Parts: sequence; structure tokens; C-alpha cells
Amino acid sequence: MHFRRVLMGLGSDERGQSTVEYAVVMAASLAVVVTLGMLWDAVDGGMFVQHAVASASHNVQGAIGGMADVFCY
Repeated sequence: MHFRRVLMGLGSDERGQSTVEYAVVMAASLAVVVTLGMLWDAVDGGMFVQHAVASASHNVQGAIGGMADVFCY
């Protein structure tokens, strides 16, 4: 029996390879799904839009805001 496994390429070194590959692929897939879920939650919550509005130079209001807007350019 051992001789047949060696001839077919199923030596003792390769018995758990498919299990390890499955675990690695599942971990990577789970990481991608979790990351996409977190990104979806951030976009849905408006975090990116709030950050863009806060970073815009024209967001500053009033006369001081107008002067700051001119000096930003």
C-alpha cells in the first residue's frame, strides 16, 4: 500500500496540503468579506462625505471664511 502511494505522489509529506490550502483560502476570503462589510458601513454612514466637506476650503463660513478661502489659493 505504501509503495502505491509513493508512485501516485501521495507521500506522507502531502497528506494535509489540501486542508492547509483550504484554510488559507477561507481565511483570505473571510478577510475580504469583513473588509468590504466595514467599507460598506463607512460609506453608508456618510463618513467619507463628512470628511470631504470638512476638508474643503469653502466649508469655512463668514467673512473670515472668505478670506481664508482666498488665501488657500
